[in-house]
Amino acid sequence: MATVPSSAGPPLGKYLASTEKKTRDKAIKNLSVFLSDEHNVISKPEMDKLWKGIFYCFWMSDKPLVQQALATELAEMLLTITSTVSSLAFLRGFWETTVREWNGIDRLRIDKYYMLIRRFVNATFRLLIRSNWDKEFCQEYSQILTREGGPLCPSDIRVPASLAYHIGDIYVEELDKALGTSSSPPPAPLGTLFDPFFALAARTPTSVTYKRIQSALFEPLFTALVLEPISEGEPPRSKRIRLSVETTYPHIAANACYSDSEQEGRVDGATLKRKLLRRIFEVASQPDARDSNRRKMYALWKETYDEDPDNES
Repeated sequence: MATVPSSAGPPLGKYLASTEKKTRDKAIKNLSVFLSDEHNVISKPEMDKLWKGIFYCFWMSDKPLVQQALATELAEMLLTITSTVSSLAFLRGFWETTVREWNGIDRLRIDKYYMLIRRFVNATFRLLIRSNWDKEFCQEYSQILTREGGPLCPSDIRVPASLAYHIGDIYVEELDKALGTSSSPPPAPLGTLFDPFFALAARTPTSVTYKRIQSALFEPLFTALVLEPISEGEPPRSKRIRLSVETTYPHIAANACYSDSEQEGRVDGATLKRKLLRRIFEVASQPDARDSNRRKMYALWKETYDEDPDNES
C-alpha cells in the first residue's frame, strides 16, 4: 500500500485516486484534517489538482453504501472548513471539476454522481444558513453557478444540459430539507438563491432547458408559497392546485424572504411570490434575454400574476 503523506499539506491526487481503497480512505481523512485547519490555504492550481483527485476517488468507489458514505463525507467538508471564503473556494473547485469531467462519466456511474451533486447542494445551503445568509457569500455562490465553467452558465457550451436539469430537479427540495434540518435558521433569501435560474431561463438557447426550469422550479415553488394546508376531506380551492400537503415545501413557505433576511424577516408567501414574479419580469426585460425566452417569461409572469386572488379587483 502506498504511504500517504501527513496532513501538513493536502493529499496528492495520486493518493486520492489510488486503486487501493485503504489508501483512498486515508487520503480523504487527511484531507478533512487539513481543511479543518483555518491556517491552511489552497491556491487555485492546487485546488484544481486536488479536485481532480477527489473526482476519481469517488469514481473508484463501487459499492452503494461506500458511495453514499463518501458522498456525504465529501459534501460535509464544506462545513468542516471554518472559513466560509475557503468553503466557497472548495465548492468552486467541485463545480468546475464536475462540469469539466461530466461528459466522461459512463451510464453505470452517472447515478452516484447525481447523488454527490445532491449532497453538495444540500451542504451548500447549510453552509449559507451558517453564515446567516450573508449577502456577499450568497452572491459569490450565485457567481460560482453562473460564471464560465459553472453548471448554470448559459453561455458556456461545455456545460452539459443534463447537469443543469439535475440541479433544477433537486434545488427546491434540498433547500427545504436544509431549512428543516437546521436549528432556527434565518429566512432564506429566495430572490438571491433563484437568480441563477432566472438568468439561465432568460438566456438558454434550448427550449427544453427553459421548459425544465419552469416545470421543476418555478411552478412548484410558486405553488408552495401560496398553497394553504387543506383539511381532510376539503377540496382544493383552485383546480390548478394538484399537490398534496405532503408534496409541498413547508419550510420554504414558512421561512423565506426576498433578499435580506435581517431587514425583511419572514415574508408571507403571496407577497414573496409577487416579488419573485417581478424579478422574472425584470430579468426577461434585460437586453441579453433571448426573444423566445422573454415571451415565455412574460407569459409566466402574466398567467401566474392573474391567478393570484390578491390581485383581483
